Amino acid sequence: MRHSCVRLRRGAVAAAAVGALVVPVAGGTAPAAPLAGVTAAAAPSPAPSGDEVRDLTPQVKQRIDQAVRRVMQQANVPGVSVGVWTPDKGEYVKSFGVADKDTGRRMSPDLFMRIGSETKTFTVTALLELVDEERIGLDDTIDEYVDGVPNGDRITLRQLAGMRSGLFNYSMDEDFFKALTSDPRRPFAPQQLLDYSFKHPVLFQPGAEFNYSNTNLILLGMVVERISGQTLADYVQEHIIEPAGLDDTSFPTGSEFPQPHAQGYTNQTATGAVEDTADWNPSWGWAAGAMISTLEDMRIWARTVATGRLPDGGRMISPATQKERLTTPPTPIPGAGYGLGIFDVQGWIGHNGSLPGYESLTVYLPSAQATLVVLLNTDISYKNAEPSTLFGDAITKIISPDHVFDLPSQPAAR
Repeated sequence: MRHSCVRLRRGAVAAAAVGALVVPVAGGTAPAAPLAGVTAAAAPSPAPSGDEVRDLTPQVKQRIDQAVRRVMQQANVPGVSVGVWTPDKGEYVKSFGVADKDTGRRMSPDLFMRIGSETKTFTVTALLELVDEERIGLDDTIDEYVDGVPNGDRITLRQLAGMRSGLFNYSMDEDFFKALTSDPRRPFAPQQLLDYSFKHPVLFQPGAEFNYSNTNLILLGMVVERISGQTLADYVQEHIIEPAGLDDTSFPTGSEFPQPHAQGYTNQTATGAVEDTADWNPSWGWAAGAMISTLEDMRIWARTVATGRLPDGGRMISPATQKERLTTPPTPIPGAGYGLGIFDVQGWIGHNGSLPGYESLTVYLPSAQATLVVLLNTDISYKNAEPSTLFGDAITKIISPDHVFDLPSQPAAR
């Protein structure tokens, strides 16, 4: 699931994680993003069978309990909250483990959590709103809005949102990794992040391949700011968070973190030792991964982003533009397609998130109108797999055996 993460340089992105924000992973090996030239067709989503999700009976809930505890033990996860919601098969909301290893404070569903690359779904939604307003076009080239982008006269906004630009991922840069891990509380400006990317040659020509890159989202965030005249945080707050009723979701500009929140644990550090990251500054993730939310807000957002509809039935994105978002061409990850800032993994639509100390998974199964959200307080991989992916796989094998969220890990690569 590392594809959708914000993985750091030494913890590169691996399998197509639904929603992770690939950040430079400090101290240890982690899966890497697909190499240029890798091609594989995504398996088509299974056709609706009429019984997409099992009834959440006491027996099924007990099986979920057991599966979650098994993954926690295998992957050494301190704490996790899980939510499954359906319109007619019941719901399941439960927390396991601890939010703070030092005090033993228990994990609970109401805690604020950093959501990493789930931020990408908000940034791309902002972009699509501007498309609906005819203030920008998906096939505009990025050089119309941002100067100095390699191949900028040929890279379109659509290719940036679809991870097909060919631009190097700044969070894979060794100098960036050193700068962040030497002082993880320092602020980063968007242009600084681009500078880490642009010193590298392009990986491939625009549109030729799929390669998950946080650089793409930094550029899209800058486009939203230029066209809207607002900061990205203010635009997302006014035009997305408030209309969707996401009362506990925020776009921090620094290290602020509402209470109560879980502490986060990572080995993406200068020494590779595990550290608590709750007070780290996520500005280095910005439009690709800085946001904060809760289990309940992510439940609301899962359906909103997958359907383009607000909770009250109104439209956030027009049907035509939403169709563009949900066109998910194959990726090198078997069974996974990627559209405009969103994955389709065996029918589950959404994204995952990962940045030092935290991971998330927020997906929606349209054929059953079912939602799955997983929030946890570590990003330390287990056998080159994101722990959020392990939870997603284990839970969906129980609740939707015809639609298993089974993102495989890619081999580690540079």
